[in-house]
Amino acid sequence: MIGISADNPKAQAKFREKFDLNMPLLSDTEKKVAQAYGVYKEKTMYGKKVMGLERTTFVIGKDGVVRKIFPKVTVEGHTEDVLRALDPHAPSSQSQASE
Repeated sequence: MIGISADNPKAQAKFREKFDLNMPLLSDTEKKVAQAYGVYKEKTMYGKKVMGLERTTFVIGKDGVVRKIFPKVTVEGHTEDVLRALDPHAPSSQSQASE
């Protein structure tokens, strides 16, 4: 697993430390990766149209093929949803919510 953001490496280091992450974070300050994956989009913020990143998760196989895309990610329940995509026997956030 890797994370990619438009933040500079110094900001990413603070983020990694704050949340005790053990995965690599790649810096895409020029937004080339975001554009290639189609996640640098026009958004509306406070009534104004701005360009920004749409938080998205891509599950990519070892062969480089995109297996699943999770657009417009919200944090709550997302880990379970991704795990379910990787392992159909993993619990989903929906099944946990009903328990």
